[in-house]
Amino acid sequence: MLMSTTSTLEGKKIKEYRGIVFGEVVNGVNFTKDFLASITNFVGGRSKEYEEEIVNARADAVKEMMDRAKKIGANGLIGIKIDVETISVNENGVMLLVVATGTAVVVED
Repeated sequence: MLMSTTSTLEGKKIKEYRGIVFGEVVNGVNFTKDFLASITNFVGGRSKEYEEEIVNARADAVKEMMDRAKKIGANGLIGIKIDVETISVNENGVMLLVVATGTAVVVED
């Protein structure tokens, strides 16, 4: 599947717009990762634990968006946007919300 964050696919003609599709993922971050991230937050630096969670959640959201586009007969996605948010569950943890959005299109082969 061809994908782009722009409103076109370079060198391809868009024959049909099939509509907006989404991919949503809500992942819980376990206590151990929360604890390790809190140490990193205190001393500074990057949190490998959270970075891995975000990378995996983003990949899952994009895959879900692609699957939904294929189900409606699209072979391309344009205008892709990915949002990452945190949801506080309680004082001891968060969940990651990743939403991928794009316009499903049919492009000439």
